[in-house]
Amino acid sequence: MGSAHILRLIAQRLVLGGLLLLAVSVLIFAGTQILPGDVAQSILGQSATPQALENLRRELGLNDPAYIRYFRWLGGVLTGDFGTALSNGRDIADALGGRLKNTLFLATCAAVISVPLAILLGLLAVRYRNGVIDKTISGFALASTSLPEFFIGYLFILFFAVKLQWFPASSTVFDTMSFSARLQAIALPALTLTLVVLAHMMRMTRAAILNVMQSAYIETAELKGLSAFEVIRRHAMPNAVAPIVNVVMLNLAYLVVGVVVVEVIFVYPGMGQYLVDHVSKRDVPVVQAVGLIFAAVYIGLNIIADIVAILANPRLRHPK
Repeated sequence: MGSAHILRLIAQRLVLGGLLLLAVSVLIFAGTQILPGDVAQSILGQSATPQALENLRRELGLNDPAYIRYFRWLGGVLTGDFGTALSNGRDIADALGGRLKNTLFLATCAAVISVPLAILLGLLAVRYRNGVIDKTISGFALASTSLPEFFIGYLFILFFAVKLQWFPASSTVFDTMSFSARLQAIALPALTLTLVVLAHMMRMTRAAILNVMQSAYIETAELKGLSAFEVIRRHAMPNAVAPIVNVVMLNLAYLVVGVVVVEVIFVYPGMGQYLVDHVSKRDVPVVQAVGLIFAAVYIGLNIIADIVAILANPRLRHPK
C-alpha cells in the first residue's frame, strides 16, 4: 500500500512536470513571436529588396500560421532537432552541446564547493545558535546576499586577476585544456556563483534544522544525555532532509539557469553567453532552444526535489 502510494505520487510529479514543460514551450514560442522587428529584415539588412525578404520568409516558413510553426518546432525538439541558427547557419544542437557541457562543468564546480559548505555552516549556526559563531555566519550570509552577482564578479576580477594576478580575468576554455588548467580558468566565476548561492542555502539549512529542534522527540533525545552534535546528526538532520534538499535543488537550478550574468562578465563560453550573443542578433531559434533547455533543467531539478521529499517522508514510507 505504501509503495503503491509513493509510486503514484512520483508518477503524478513526472506527469505534471511534463505538462508544465509543454506549457513553458508555448510561452517561449509565443514570446519570441511577438518580439518587435522582422526576422528576415534583421538577417538580410536594411538594404534588402522586398522580393528577397519575401523569399526568405517563405524559406523560413514565417508566412505559415503560428500554430503550424509551433508544432513544427516542437516536433523537431522532440527528435533532438533545434534547427539552425539564423545568424550563422550552424546547427543549434551541435553548438549547444559544447556550451551546455561548459555550463554544467561550471555549475558542478560551484555546487561541489557551496553545497557541503552551506550545510556545514548551517549545522554550526544551529549548534552555536545565538552565539558569536551563529551571528558571524548569519552576518556573512546577509552581506553576501545583499551584493549582486555582477558586483561580486567585478570585485574578484579587480583583486584576484588585476592586482594579485592569481587567476585570469576572462574564463576562456577549450576542449584540449587539461583538467587543472580548466579549473584555474573557471576559478573566479565558480567562486562568484558559490558566494551567490551559499548564503541562501546556509540560512535555509539553519531554519529547517531549528524548526525540527523544537520538536518533542528532540527534547527527549537531549534528556537522554546525547551531545548537541549527536542530537542534530541523528535526530534533527534526517527529519530536515526534505526542506534542505528542496532549497539545494532550487539553488542548483539557479547555478545552471541563472549563470547568464556571470558568464557574460567572465566571457565564459557557456549557455548564458551563447544566449546573450544571439539575443542581440535576434536569432529566434537559438533563443527558443536555450530558453527551453533552461526550463527543462529547472523543472527537472524541482521534480527531483519533490521525489526526494516524498521518499524522505516517513509517513509515506511507513503508513499506518
